[in-house]
Amino acid sequence: MILKIIVENALEAVAPSAPPAGGVNTAGLADFLRKFFAPLFLVVVSVVAIFFLFTREITRFVQFIILAIAIGVIFYVPNVIEVTARAIAGALGIK
Repeated sequence: MILKIIVENALEAVAPSAPPAGGVNTAGLADFLRKFFAPLFLVVVSVVAIFFLFTREITRFVQFIILAIAIGVIFYVPNVIEVTARAIAGALGIK
């Protein structure tokens, strides 16, 4: 009896399951990626900024900070790409 249950559960675990009927659920994917990569992004920005400050490369530091702010906006502001695309299309007269 117990051996039968163990074998059935093992076969069920090994057997390939069918994919979900409605496709893959990616509802929280963007939030997960933001929460995962945002701290990593901040660490990298901090290390590189400190490097530029210690080597006294102020011009590269300013360029890097401007680039980091632009990339940070993409990470932290939700729907920024969609809003930007609509604004550019509206400015060009495309509906």
